[in-house]
Amino acid sequence: MANQSKQLVVLSGKGGTGKTSISAALAYEIKEQMQQPLVLIDADVDAANLALLLHPEIQNQSVFCDAEVAQIDAQACTACGICLQTCRYDAIIEGQPYSVDGIACEGCGACVFTCPEQAISLHEESSGFWFKSESLVGPMLHAELDPGGENSGKLVALLKQQGVQAAREINAVLMLVDGPPGTGCPAIAACSGTDLALLVTEPGLAAFHDLKRITATARHFNMPCVLCINKADINLKIKEEIVTWAEQESIPVLAEINFDEKMIECVMQGQIITQAYPQSKAAQQIKTLWTGLGKSLSI
Repeated sequence: MANQSKQLVVLSGKGGTGKTSISAALAYEIKEQMQQPLVLIDADVDAANLALLLHPEIQNQSVFCDAEVAQIDAQACTACGICLQTCRYDAIIEGQPYSVDGIACEGCGACVFTCPEQAISLHEESSGFWFKSESLVGPMLHAELDPGGENSGKLVALLKQQGVQAAREINAVLMLVDGPPGTGCPAIAACSGTDLALLVTEPGLAAFHDLKRITATARHFNMPCVLCINKADINLKIKEEIVTWAEQESIPVLAEINFDEKMIECVMQGQIITQAYPQSKAAQQIKTLWTGLGKSLSI
């Protein structure tokens, strides 16, 4: 039986720190150094953009259904008004017969249980799609949540389950998860079962503040953390404050990646910096980052 692959999640707390660019660059560097495929997961299902850099080819597309909405049988409804009194979300529309506002409905089922005519039932609705694709670094799991779609934390959990299965199929050493920003349900789902969290920050007050929040979240789940400071030279004062804080928190700083215009060019062109400009300063620093991560993961 194949050994279970290690899981590395890349988190930021704040959006816009360069987490996805670094995830893609790391994935390519890992593939080049290990000479074997890894499994990649884009866990930012509310605003997935890792595919913009990796250009995966979709192999399988599946509907994600996790929302339930009440529906009223027009023939059975007697317009008694009990469901209107029961609903706490103002989702029942009075009329002959009554109907349901699908946007307001939370799918709690209270109206289903209180309807004396059994005229109401819950029905699953699509919240988006998830994909299993093939990228230049290996299998990739990603998703597109519908605008306003809910339960993104459950969708992340689904992607990770599929990622574990894909890793077993190809005997992958590593599963790399590009996590979502923030500290909510999607980020918590991305942390599940992870061996190491790579925290990506930048020297700004908002990023530093959110770095502390995501660190607290990771530690709540007993996840070891390491740190990468992106665009480290744009504000040396705050960078030093972050380094000092990391020392106090016993969080290793594995890399300081300086601002590099090649990174911006790669984002604009949909390229990976470690592939397009392997000799650039940022690419070399990302290679150093992987060396530290490999040691931390013992792979």
